[in-house]
Amino acid sequence: MTCVYDTADGTLIQPLKGHKDTVYCVAYAKDGKRFASGSADKSIIIWTSKLEGILKYTHNDSIQCVAYNPVTHQLASCSSGDFGLWSPEQKSVSKHKVSSKITCCGWTNDGQYLALGMMSGVVSIRNKNGEEKVKIERPGGSSSPIWSIAWNPSKDEHHDILAVADWGQRLSFYQLSGKQIGKDRQLNFDPCCVSYFSKGEYIVMGGSDKQASLYTKDGVRLGTIGEQNSWVWTCRVKPDSNYVVVGCQDGTIAFFQLIFSTVHGLYKDRYAYRDSMTDVIVQHLITEQKVRIKCRELVKKIAIYRSRLAIQLPEKILIYELYSDDSSDMHYRVKEKICRRFECNLLVVCSQHIILCQEKRLQCLSFTSVKEKEWIMESLIRYIKVIGGPPGREGLLVGLKNGAILKIFVDNPFPITLLKQNTSVRCLDMSTSRSKLAVVDEHNTCLVYDIHTKELLFQEPNANSVAWNTQCEDMLCFSGSGYLNIKASNFPVHQQKLQGFVVGYNGSKIFCLHVYSMAAVEVPQSAPMYQYLERRMFKEAYQIACLGVTDSDWRDLATEALEGLDFDTAKKAFIRVRDLRYLELINSIEERKKRGESNSELFLADVYAYQGKFHEAAKLYKRSGHDNRALTMYTDLRMFEYAKDFLASADPKDTKLLMKKQADWAKNSKEPRAAADMYLTAGENMKAIEIIGEHGWVDMLIDLARKLDKAEREPLARCAEFFKKLDHHGYAAETYSKMGDLKALLQLHIEARHWDEAFSLVEKHPQFKDDVYVPYAQWLAENDRFEEAQKAFHKAGRQAEAVKVLEQLTHNAVVESRFNDASYYYWMLSMQCLDIARGVCMLKKFHSFQHLAELYHVYHSIHRYMVEPFSSNMPETLFNLSRFLFHNLTKDIPLGISKVYTLYALAKQSKALGAYKVARHAFEKLQGLKIPARFQESMELSCLTVRSKPYHDSEELIPMCFRCSTNNPLLNNQGNVCVNCRQPFIFSASSYEVLPLVQFYLEEGITDEEAVSLIDLEVPRADRKTARWQEMSSGVCCFTHCFFYTSKMICHRIKKKVPKTYLKVYNISKEVE
Repeated sequence: MTCVYDTADGTLIQPLKGHKDTVYCVAYAKDGKRFASGSADKSIIIWTSKLEGILKYTHNDSIQCVAYNPVTHQLASCSSGDFGLWSPEQKSVSKHKVSSKITCCGWTNDGQYLALGMMSGVVSIRNKNGEEKVKIERPGGSSSPIWSIAWNPSKDEHHDILAVADWGQRLSFYQLSGKQIGKDRQLNFDPCCVSYFSKGEYIVMGGSDKQASLYTKDGVRLGTIGEQNSWVWTCRVKPDSNYVVVGCQDGTIAFFQLIFSTVHGLYKDRYAYRDSMTDVIVQHLITEQKVRIKCRELVKKIAIYRSRLAIQLPEKILIYELYSDDSSDMHYRVKEKICRRFECNLLVVCSQHIILCQEKRLQCLSFTSVKEKEWIMESLIRYIKVIGGPPGREGLLVGLKNGAILKIFVDNPFPITLLKQNTSVRCLDMSTSRSKLAVVDEHNTCLVYDIHTKELLFQEPNANSVAWNTQCEDMLCFSGSGYLNIKASNFPVHQQKLQGFVVGYNGSKIFCLHVYSMAAVEVPQSAPMYQYLERRMFKEAYQIACLGVTDSDWRDLATEALEGLDFDTAKKAFIRVRDLRYLELINSIEERKKRGESNSELFLADVYAYQGKFHEAAKLYKRSGHDNRALTMYTDLRMFEYAKDFLASADPKDTKLLMKKQADWAKNSKEPRAAADMYLTAGENMKAIEIIGEHGWVDMLIDLARKLDKAEREPLARCAEFFKKLDHHGYAAETYSKMGDLKALLQLHIEARHWDEAFSLVEKHPQFKDDVYVPYAQWLAENDRFEEAQKAFHKAGRQAEAVKVLEQLTHNAVVESRFNDASYYYWMLSMQCLDIARGVCMLKKFHSFQHLAELYHVYHSIHRYMVEPFSSNMPETLFNLSRFLFHNLTKDIPLGISKVYTLYALAKQSKALGAYKVARHAFEKLQGLKIPARFQESMELSCLTVRSKPYHDSEELIPMCFRCSTNNPLLNNQGNVCVNCRQPFIFSASSYEVLPLVQFYLEEGITDEEAVSLIDLEVPRADRKTARWQEMSSGVCCFTHCFFYTSKMICHRIKKKVPKTYLKVYNISKEVE
């Protein structure tokens, strides 16, 4: 028979007689609309919530257990030999054979898998279709049959966790994959039932120990729920509640409600509380940091004080300490262990002691478990709290049931009675100065006493807890009847809604315990602050505001204090709201007070003016004899009508000042013409000129400039600046001429690029020559007239700029491949250096630029030959040019000159003229360079063909030294000099052939003029057979019996730049001509 009971009072609602034999199991569906029963008669009956049977099916053996899918109405029914799966959508039950008797079953939370516990000690996990997915084989096998299983319903777990209890007296936990979690828990009894309590936080278990016990979800035993007279065969938890029902072998059904007491401790902003019965969480109420301490045993009591934390476990007390003295440190470590069992109602920890409270007895123990003090009270202890003190000498505040309130020091055996009242103490707290005591009695009345006089200061009803503000002596709060009450001094109580118990009050934060959670509630202290402000107690109001008020409250406090002339408080309050305007006002008033001012009405008038109370401020200004301040205030505010009414006298100065102010207002009001007229009337010419010039009123500006006296230089100069800005240079020139400022006039012509006017002015005033020619040269250079710019720089005496212009010209010419122009510019540079030469450095530059000019002149022909399809130069000329250039590229290669072009031209012309050795050498050099793609093929072909030619050069091309008559190779490692006598070759400027010219030095005593006259003489005729060179022992070359086919001799000397003895004589042959 199946019996249905009412859980409210245990009455039998109705017996259901659908089975013919003993009913072994029942199970409700998740929604409670159906339940199923299984019997020894091998049948399953499905019932509705109205206790009507709607379906019956059978197995081949007696039914051992049934379980509903938590998601659907699918039912699993298990017998000794098989299990069946049925759902309303199916027409028949699908049955699956098993190898052992099934003793228990259970679905996962998502309803996807079914776990079967068997007599063989195996747990089989099947899917919804009955297919086995995981098989868990227990070590004990058939000697440890599985008797109960349960899946953890918690949604916070990352995996599905299965609790398994077997008759090997073990409790184990597994994941869905079959992996065991942790080690087996030894039970010391045969478990018959396992069920998760609440939302998976705890486990309820019963069995052969004849009691239902509570365990953590990890299998740690916490305590006994209820003891019975026989085995507990089943236990079930009511969904989403704290009720547990237990079924026993003798037919007893017991119904329990589990209520967990709050185990916690608080000290200032640290709150410690029990979590999951075996853990302790320490929470910092300000920073919201939390730290969890795992004890793995039932936590019975918690106490916290400063850096100490005491935790009482069933068989010991653990003392923890912080790692450091940092107020935000949350790392605790074990300091001491007291391995003794204690029975106490309250536990308190101090710096060096723990205090145990049991009924009327207080015991003080050291951390080494030595009892140092003991106090016996006259009544039951209802409340105890540590109120601070030196380490080892802390004070305790104790409240008794008979109304006595005591103060006990841990190092003093004698308690001190603070006061005694007629009602029992429920809650206590002492103010920070230890001068006031707040008590909540058994009638929920909050009473506040003066400790020294024992006088009752005030009392308030509807209180269940009380706390003094640790930062303000005169503030406390108490809670009760769903309200939070805040009382400051002897002002009325301010109320607001708040659920829970007040356990602490620090600044603007109230620590409130509601059910099992502690929260720090931020409470603005606005109400008590305004209570102080109403009595003009500004300093006290500021202290309250510091605890925590809104920005608008701070502003109200600052304004009230400022109007009350409490500048110190007002300054602090305005700093809080960062109002710089009022802070500047306060600072100015303080400076004036330091200088000896003491007129309060004047200070208050300034305050009213800042607050916008202008008429009140004007009255106070007038009363204090400062009419000018009122006038300034009105004009600054553009209240000109009020200002005129306020002016009692017709003083012209005041009228002029008012007009200036009105002009300023017109300017700011975007009425510039009216403002300019007002400024002119008031004599403020500069301000008027600024407005006229900014708006471009040229006619008005020239009229004003012509009216101004020439002595008024500043206004005239400003007018001229605006004329320049507005591109009216004629008016500007007229103004500067009126002023007589020639330099400014000249600068005007230069900026306007009126060079003719500038030069005509320079002719009259030569001292301004440099001021004109330098910008003129710069302008020419900017307009690409570089040669003119260079001449202008010369005229201005700026030789460095002139050289710089030429250098830029040469660089541009090289970059743009205008090598002929580059040669010309380098020649000009050399001449420039020669003109300004003052030492050896400039002479070196002269020779360097001459050399570069010659190189670029030669390379111009090479470059044209390489890039243009046709060349006007003969092959011999190109050969001489490329050979000359190659000899000069042995070291640094000037910018723009291509060694590839030079070698390629040399190679081609050498091959064409029969200088095959030179050609092969040039091609070999080219192979080490990067060749342009357009020359690659022809170069390779020429390189191959030249190898078929004889390895020597044509004798007609071999150059001869006209000094020593030595034949020189075409490619000379020493450059363009004779390999024998080192005489430099002189080349023709057109064909670059070696000219028959010889350099010689004069003997001492022969002047330059004598040398020239000797050269101009006719060469004496001599017999050719006897003609020869004679070399004097002195090393001087003479012309004895020499005959030359010479028609003219030319002598060239660089005057004053080189020694007179250094002459070059050029012999130009008729044949060359």
